[in-house]
Amino acid sequence: MESVRAVLIDIDGVLTVSWRPLPGAVEALERIRAAGLDVALVTNTTSRTRAAIAGTLSAAGFAVDADDVLTAPAATAAYLAEHFPGARCALLNSGDIGEDLGDIAVVDDRPDVVVLGGAGPEFDYAALNRAFGQLQRGAELVAMHRNLYWRTDAGLQLDSGAFLVGLERAARVEATITGKPSRAFFEAALARMGRSAANALMVGDDIESDVLGAQRAGLTGVLVRTGKYQRETHERASGTPDHVVDSIADLPALLGLTP
Repeated sequence: MESVRAVLIDIDGVLTVSWRPLPGAVEALERIRAAGLDVALVTNTTSRTRAAIAGTLSAAGFAVDADDVLTAPAATAAYLAEHFPGARCALLNSGDIGEDLGDIAVVDDRPDVVVLGGAGPEFDYAALNRAFGQLQRGAELVAMHRNLYWRTDAGLQLDSGAFLVGLERAARVEATITGKPSRAFFEAALARMGRSAANALMVGDDIESDVLGAQRAGLTGVLVRTGKYQRETHERASGTPDHVVDSIADLPALLGLTP
C-alpha cells in the first residue's frame, strides 16, 4: 500500500478499551510514525476534550499530543460557528467538553439548536423530553454522532444514537451529524494533515461510522475485530470494508512496513 501517506485511527476500541491500550497498539503506532506516515486520531468520544484525551493516551504510552486528536465536539463547534453563528445551543452530553466548544453559547431555555453529544446519566426522561419540546418549538437538531453503543471493560454500553432515533421520529426532524460518519468530519481531518483521501486510510472498529463512512469519503477503510466489532454487524453492514484485520497490531504488516 505504497500510496498511503496518512493514517486516520479511531481511539476507543482500536487503540484502547476503557483507555487501556490494546495488545500491540502502542508498538503499531510507533511503527507507523517511524515509517514517516502522517497520523490523526479521529474519535466520536464526547466525554473528554482533545487535551484530556491526548494526556490520557500519553500516560498510557502513546506518543501523541492534542494536535494529533480530532474529536466530534471540536468538529461540532466548527460546524455551529459556520452554519449557526451566534446561535443559542442546548447541549445534552455526558462529560465536560467546554474547552473544545469554544465560544458556542450553551443555554437551558429557548435554544436555536439542540446539540446531542454522548450518552450517560444525563440522558434521563426529563432531559430527553425537554429536548423533544425544544425541537417541537422549531429548534434545529445537531448530533455529534449516531453511535448506538460502545465497548468498555464492562461490555457494550448504550450510546446516544439509540436516543437520537427516538427524538428524530417523535419530533419529525432529521439531525445533522457532525462527527463520524459525516464526510465533512473526514475532510476536516485530511485538511489538517494536508493529505488527499486517495492517499489516506481509516482504521476503526465501527463498520458503519468509521470504515464505510470513510470509504464513502474516498479513503481506504480498514475494519479491526476489536472494540465494538461484532460478526453479525459486519455481515449485515451496508457495504464491504476494503480490508479486515484482527487488530491494530496487524496494521503495519498490511501497510507493508518492515519490523
